[in-house]
Amino acid sequence: MSDLKDPRVFFAAERTLLAWTRTSLALMAFGFVVERASVFLQMVFPERAAEFQNPVAFWIGVAFILLGGYAAIVATAQFIKVRRTLSQDEIPPGYRIYPGILINAVVAVLALALAVYLSMHGAVAQ
Repeated sequence: MSDLKDPRVFFAAERTLLAWTRTSLALMAFGFVVERASVFLQMVFPERAAEFQNPVAFWIGVAFILLGGYAAIVATAQFIKVRRTLSQDEIPPGYRIYPGILINAVVAVLALALAVYLSMHGAVAQ
C-alpha cells in the first residue's frame, strides 16, 4: 500500500494505462494493414494477383491483432493491481477511475472479434 497520499501516483498509473491503450490500438491497426496488404496489392497489380496470395502475411496480421488485444488485457490487469495498492487519499474525490479500464476491456474484446472475423472470412479470400 502506498503512503504518499499524492494523487500524482494514481494519475501516473492512469497515464501508463492509456499509453498501453494506444500501443494496443497501434498493434491492432498494424496487424490489419499487414493482413489486408495482399488484397490491396492484388487490386493495384491484378496481372500479378497470384503472387500476392500469401497466407503467411494473413496469419502474421491476425497475430498482431491478437497481440494488441493481449496488451490491452495485460495493461488493464496491471492497472487494477496498482490501483488496489493506493489509498483513497491518492484518488481525487469524485474522480471516475473506471473509464480507462472499460475502454481497454472493449479494445480487447474488439481485437478478439476482429481476429475471429478475419480468420473466418479473410482466410477464404486468401
